[in-house]
Amino acid sequence: MPRVASGAERLALRVLQLGAVAVVVAAATYKVFELDRFFVPKELALHLAAFLGGVFVIGSVRRGFATRVDALLVGYLALCAISAVFATNHWMAMRALGVSLSSVGVFWAARGVRQAGLARPLLIALGVAVVLAAATSLMQTYGVRTDLFSLNRAPGGTLGNRNFVAHVAAFGLPVLLMCALRAYRPGGYLLGMLGVAAIAAVLFLTRSRAAWLALIAVGFVLLFGIPWVPPLRRSGKILGKFFALLVIGGGLGVAAGLLIPNTLNWKSDNPYLETAKGVVNYQEGSGKGRLIQYQNSLRMTLSHPLLGVGPGNWSVHYPEYAKRRDPSMNQNEEGVTSNPWPSSDWVAFLSERGIPAFVLLVLAFVGITVGAWRRMRAARDADEGLVALALAATLVGAVVVGTFDAVLLLPLPALWIWAALGVMLDPADLRPIKAATPVRVGVLVLVSLAALASAARATAQTVAMGLYATSERSADLRLASRLDPGSYRIHVRLAQSGTRKLRCEHAIAAHELYPEAGQAAQLARRCTKRSKKG
Repeated sequence: MPRVASGAERLALRVLQLGAVAVVVAAATYKVFELDRFFVPKELALHLAAFLGGVFVIGSVRRGFATRVDALLVGYLALCAISAVFATNHWMAMRALGVSLSSVGVFWAARGVRQAGLARPLLIALGVAVVLAAATSLMQTYGVRTDLFSLNRAPGGTLGNRNFVAHVAAFGLPVLLMCALRAYRPGGYLLGMLGVAAIAAVLFLTRSRAAWLALIAVGFVLLFGIPWVPPLRRSGKILGKFFALLVIGGGLGVAAGLLIPNTLNWKSDNPYLETAKGVVNYQEGSGKGRLIQYQNSLRMTLSHPLLGVGPGNWSVHYPEYAKRRDPSMNQNEEGVTSNPWPSSDWVAFLSERGIPAFVLLVLAFVGITVGAWRRMRAARDADEGLVALALAATLVGAVVVGTFDAVLLLPLPALWIWAALGVMLDPADLRPIKAATPVRVGVLVLVSLAALASAARATAQTVAMGLYATSERSADLRLASRLDPGSYRIHVRLAQSGTRKLRCEHAIAAHELYPEAGQAAQLARRCTKRSKKG
């Protein structure tokens, strides 16, 4: 008989379900923080899910066992923590490290939920989260206006960027397909088909090249993976329903996106055809800019091969390696990158955390892939085969989209992907290792406490953003800088007004956070010159 889930394990399920939805809708309205007003609230949702989920599955960890994938992830996190200690910008390092720690914490919590026999409701919640993200994007596409949306990268919905929504749609599609095929009732299957239509429409309308490439990879795994799963290969009914989801659901979504008038204002007369033609174009535009960025980031990696420049510190050091008119640099402010991360998870992991940490993470993903393959070949029924196939397709989609954009660095995809991997991966398909129960529990407790600390910091950052955006009082701004000492923007603003002592204090703080930033360097030099005269 299957084990009956404990009350704590059911609470862990609810935490991860709520977290999957909360990380989609969480956003602030402080438009001056055009990126962080989306990321910080979502980071808070990620950290709380990791903390509470970790606490509630301690009992499952005691009853379970450790695998080589767990050992690789622990080693990866340890190297990331050491790298953070030596980072130039410790505040950015701790923030990025917090996302990594909470991501792995969510992975372990989701695995505990699986071991309790509660995988199906968590997978349904993950599918709902993907459709919800797509729905907010479609709302913006068809005219809904709210301060929770951003106009800069429409239609991003509550994610703030069209590319981010497209990424979620691409790597989230396998789980949604699996949930629809495993539905107990026809109504669940039809809802799944509507969800597939919404995802198809979003993928079409957002014109994200990285997402389109990931969709191709996901489709390849799904179509060519089915013959390797005996129960699926023999089930004509499931194959028919699968192709109906793709053809009818996907077709309806693309047709709706093409035919229904929307509020998107593309500069090109044929934007979708143009994107399709340029999906692998690296001779010009953003593709060429990525190649330049990758080359410079590789130089950064070779300069710091063991520990990298520190989690989250790519933007701090990239200006040292960038040439004039580098597309990755902010053309309006000297010495500042356009984005706080590179256009690739893997480039970020290499340059920020070092080669050894990168290798450990890659090996962990390889281990998960091997586990998915084993389960695909040994599946006892169609349900097991669908879960294993969805696991393989999800992982491939995440890896591909993460090759061309930031994914695992960001809170929403980090929570979603690691939760999906944890709940779909069967530990029995991995090689166990000897690890004493107190050690396994101790590691989980440490990660959970780190997630709690990161949640506290995200809360303080949110309050600081509110003070900065809504108040002109010097006292409020100083309080904001104390709540968020790592905010470059707040330090620069305080460095431009008030007493000389206060200005210099914040000018120097801003310069220490981003030594290559021209504005901060200029403000700090003024203080140095006056000190010498004095």
